[in-house]
Order: sequence, then C-alpha cells, then structure tokens
Amino acid sequence: MNHAHSPLSAEQQPDSYSSPASSSGVAHSADVKRVLRNTYALLAMTLLFSAGVAVATLTLQLPAPGLIVTLVGYFGLLYAVHKLQNSGWALPAVFALTGFMGYTLGPLLTHSLALPGGAQTVTLALGATGATFLALSSYVLLTRRDFSFMGGFLFVGMVIALIAGIAAMFFQMPALGLAVSAMVALLSAGLILFETSRIVNGGETNYVMATVSLYVSVFNLFTSLLSLFGFGGSND
Repeated sequence: MNHAHSPLSAEQQPDSYSSPASSSGVAHSADVKRVLRNTYALLAMTLLFSAGVAVATLTLQLPAPGLIVTLVGYFGLLYAVHKLQNSGWALPAVFALTGFMGYTLGPLLTHSLALPGGAQTVTLALGATGATFLALSSYVLLTRRDFSFMGGFLFVGMVIALIAGIAAMFFQMPALGLAVSAMVALLSAGLILFETSRIVNGGETNYVMATVSLYVSVFNLFTSLLSLFGFGGSND
C-alpha cells in the first residue's frame, strides 16, 4: 500500500529537496491532502455511477440478484479491489464493485417506492445519509481526532450484524431485521469517523481503499435508514 512506485499510493512525492527536520511535517500534510482530494473525487464519481446503475435497474425493473449472488459478488469484488489496489486495474475494480452494489440497490428502491409514502421515504433516507456523512466528515477534518481505537469494535459489530441480518431474512423476523438496520446505521456512522480519521492522521495512504471503505459505509447507512424510515409503511 505504500510502495513508492505505485500510482495509487500517497507516498510518492520527491523528497530530494527536503530537510529531515523542517519538511517532514509539510510532506505529511501534503500526503494527507492528496489522499483526501483523490478519495473524495473518486467517491463522488462512484456514488454517481452507482446511482446511475440503480436508476437503470429500477427503470428496467430488473430482478434482485438474490442473497447468495449478492454476497458472492460483493465479497468477490471487494477481494479483487484489495488485491489490485496498487495496480492499473484498481479503478476498474472499484467501479465494478460500486456498479454491482448499485444494481443490488435497484430492487430495494423499487420495493420502497411501492410502499405508501415511498418517494418521501427515499428522499428522507438520502438526505439523512448526506447530512450524516457531511457532519461526521467535517467533525473529523476540523478536530483531527483519532478514532482508530474503534476499529476492532466496528469490525466485530459488522460481523454480528451480517449474521443477524441473514438470520432475519431466513427466519422472516421483521423485528430482528429492524434492529439490525439500526445497528448497521450506527456502525456505518462509526466507520465514517474511523476511515476519515485514518486518512487525516496518515493511517491510510491509498485513496482507492479509502474510497471503497467510505463508499460501503455510505451505502450501508443509506440502505439501513431506508429500511428504518420505510418500516412504518411496510406490510411485512
């Protein structure tokens, strides 16, 4: 992730004009700004691309891929991004992942829009997601607080939420599904704090991996809020 020859690594600036005492902090600050700039630019593009795929899926009324295909596709493409993060294939892998997730979002939007007040629910979930992301990101950028201590807790929480979510689907337990949505929403907010603080404090130097982490957090936050806000209009 920090190979000097990698085009996706933030640690590639020339240092032949640097003095160890005076410019290490400046170089570090430049690295952080570069990673932030590239991350937010790529995140914006992937969110737009994913939204476009979701709208196309919604318009064409394409069927949901199913749980198995969704899990295999998501984790398979996530693994591909991880393996290719320092190569020229990293960006195509990122767009493949976010496009696939956009495809899985289409049927969920179709279901949500079919509920009473569905359009307002989708708009509210989208607005709440955007406001939450901006607020949490701005907080970390302004305070530069280090949330790396949350990493283990967030990982374990997401594993538990995944298992509980699968159980809720198989055993058709709406109450458990609602609890999982609330849990995922909170964990996703925590992951936004965690990943942004890693970038700001120099813990993440690869903007591809930073983008994917933030994208997945935003995606999970939106889908969880969509489930929570639409629960009252569901007949399930």
